[in-house]
Formats: sequence, structure tokens, C-alpha cells
Amino acid sequence: MKDWFRERFHGLYWRQMAVTVGMVFLTLVLLGVSFFSLSYSYARGQKTDELMVRAMAVSKLSVRYLETGRYLSMEELQKDEQFRQLAATAAVISEMDILVCDMDGHVLLSTDAAMEGRSVTIPSSVMDKVSADGTWAGRSRLDQIYASKQFVGGVSVVNPTTGEVLGAVFTVCASDSVDNLWRAFAGLLMMTGFVVLMISFMASSITTMRQIQPIREMAAATRQYADGDFDVRMNDYGREDEIGELAASFNNMAESLQQTERQRREFIANISHELKTPMTTIAGYTDGILDGTIPPENEKQYLRIIANESRRLSRLVRRMLDVSQLQAIDPLRNGNHFDVCESMRRVLISMEKKINDRHLDVEADIPDEPILVLGDNDMITQVIYNLLENAAKFAREGSTLYLGVAMMDGKARITVRNVGETIPAEELPLLFERFHKSDKSRSEDKDGYGLGLYIVKTILQQHKEEINVTSENGVTTFTFSLRVE
Repeated sequence: MKDWFRERFHGLYWRQMAVTVGMVFLTLVLLGVSFFSLSYSYARGQKTDELMVRAMAVSKLSVRYLETGRYLSMEELQKDEQFRQLAATAAVISEMDILVCDMDGHVLLSTDAAMEGRSVTIPSSVMDKVSADGTWAGRSRLDQIYASKQFVGGVSVVNPTTGEVLGAVFTVCASDSVDNLWRAFAGLLMMTGFVVLMISFMASSITTMRQIQPIREMAAATRQYADGDFDVRMNDYGREDEIGELAASFNNMAESLQQTERQRREFIANISHELKTPMTTIAGYTDGILDGTIPPENEKQYLRIIANESRRLSRLVRRMLDVSQLQAIDPLRNGNHFDVCESMRRVLISMEKKINDRHLDVEADIPDEPILVLGDNDMITQVIYNLLENAAKFAREGSTLYLGVAMMDGKARITVRNVGETIPAEELPLLFERFHKSDKSRSEDKDGYGLGLYIVKTILQQHKEEINVTSENGVTTFTFSLRVE
């Protein structure tokens, strides 16, 4: 049972619900206790003050009736019709009983009908306090005179001329009125607190559920991602708060994971295809030599082919490692600048043999004055080299290559252009993918791996730049920019 309870109520929903409802409940309890204490104290104080005022008024009226020797008993004082009616009127108006006592606490006059014919004496402890202090107030049964505790206020009767204490006047009021008022307030506050608690419970339940639901969906989505399903997307419910932002970020993460997974599969498929051809060639020729299919006089020729294919495999693996290293470099971190014009001249010099072998002309638009750009010199030199090598490889023999740089919108804009076959528009976005070859044949181009333009794109992305390509009427143009500041 305990484990079931823990499993059922251990979630974030119930924790937040408990915290919210608990805080509301604690607030209501503290407010209720404070209100009850203050209201009861205030009501009791008000009633006590009223008792004392009435007792003080009656004590002044009682002075001449309690002068020494004038009245010796309750019966004698009650025979004074004027005083008796005056005390009765005061009791009716103030809704309280009046007791007039002598120095020994004997009640001489009472407006309480229940005391008629009874010999009533105020406790000596109370009389001593009234005599000593002149006043006394509190809740008491007056030594069992009353069945329940009453509000009692006492004032000594003092002769204003001689200062002699003649007796005391007590005003008595039942505490039921104050207690009933306090109970009514308590009931009202408890009912109000219950309603507020229910409203807070429902409001907290709704708001907490709205907060928890996206988190539950995310938890379910992560389990699907762990199983390799990246098609799940979060519903942001049109929220613009932190939960909505988290849902949007979660969807962006899912998109990135899905794209990464797609690229991983494509990478595995492409590299498997790239490695399959040379490995098949190596294995086939090796088996032919071993089983005697290839004559001994031709073994040297086929061993040369095996060596070339092995070196091609080595270059392919090295290129793949270069790509991985490039992706881990931040070329803008140190803020280095270099002369891009000088880099372009060095590339032209290093490409001279390949250009001459293809009988190509070069149109170079490179200023004599330096153009300092932000970035890594070696990486940008690799970009220019790959683009120019690619342009020379696919240029029509005897045509002209163009390599130039110009300032545009505060950036250095580098252009590489050749004349050859027109690249279809649908193929242009694929040129920068891994292992893509524009000749549609992965086996004809023995010197290429389909990684050159991918490296170009990777390097420029590291420089926070993009590369554009157009191909119309046999003229293919690659352009990219570099920051100058």
C-alpha cells in the first residue's frame, strides 16, 4: 500500500499541488488565528470598557445611599424606590445586571431577578482588588454565584468628600453574546477558507496540469528518440512563456537530431559505396594473382593497380579525418587577419601545372594592394585551392578560368568561374554534400572523392559565411565573401 501510494503521488503534479494547497491552507490558518485573536480581544475589551463605564456611573449615584449607617441590608436599600428604579433603568438600557455591595461584599441591591430572596456575597478576593485598586474587570463566576463565567466589571464607591470607601458596584454581562459573535465569525471564516481552498485547489490543478502536460510529452518523446524515432514533435499550445520556449527548443533539437541521423545514414551509405569499389578491385586482383588466374607476366601490372587503389583508400580516409578536424576549429576566435590577395596568388602558382595540362587560360582580377580579411589563412587558402582545382577539372579544354576578388558591402567577395558543362539547377544544392560527384559516376573520376566542395562549405561555415553557385549556358560561378573588419 505504501509503495502504491508513493508511486501514485510521487510526480511533479502532486508535489506542486501539495505545495500550492499547503501554502494557501497555512495562510488561511495564520490569518484565521490572527483574526480570531484580535477580534475576540477587541470585542472583550469593548465589553469590559462598557461594563466599567456603567459601573462608574452607578457608583457615583450610589454614594449617598451607602453613607455609613444609612442602609444596613439589601431590603432597606430596595425600599428606596427612586434608586431601585434608577438602577433597573440603567440595567435595561445597558443590557447588563447591576450589583451594589457594602464593604463586606454583601449584595444590597441587584437587578438580577434570580437573586431575589437570596443572600449573595461577592468573594473577598474580588472585593479586596476593588478596594485596593478602585476597579477590577474580568471573566468570573463570582464564587459560584453564576452558573457560567460572566464578564464582570467592579468599581469602588468612594465618598468624594471624605475619600472613604463605602462599598462597590459591579456590572455583570453574560459572555454568550461575545462568544456567539466570535463563533459566527469563526464559522464564516472557516466557510470562506474552505471555499478559497477549493478554488485554489482547482486553479492549481488546472495550471499545474498545463505545466506538467508538455513535460510528460517531452519525456515520452525522449523515449521515442532513444528508440531512433525522431519524427515526434512537441505541441507548444500557443504559449509564449518558458514552457512554450522549451517546446520550441525541443522541436529544434528534434529537427537537428533527425537531420544528424539522416546525415549519418547517408554518410555510412556513401562511404560504404566509396570504399566498396577500390576494396573490390584490390580483393579481386589479389585473388587472381593467388589462384593463378592472372598470368605471372601480368602480375606486376595488377600489383601496381592494387597499390594505387590502396593509396586512394588512404587518401580518402585522410580526407575524412581532415573534415572531422575542420569541424572542431573556430577560425574567428583569435581575430586574426591576412591578405587574401596573396593567398589567391599562391594558389594560382601551385595550380600552374594542372592548368597548363588542360591548356587553360587564366583571367586573374587580383588587386596589387592587400585586402585584409578576418579568418584562418590556411583554411581559406584550402577553399580557394579546392574551388580552382574543381573549376580546372571540369572546364572545357582550352577555355578560360576566372579568379577575382572585389570589395562589396564591406566584405571581400571572391569569385571562381569556368566554362564547361551546365550543371542542372536541381543538382546545384547537392554539390556541397559528402561524396557527391557531378558527373553522376562514382567510378569514373578516380582522383576525386566528392569531399572537396563539402570541405569548402565546412570551412566557410566555420567562418560564419556561405557560398553560392550558379550555372547557366555552360558558365559555372562560385562566389563567397569574407569579413574585412
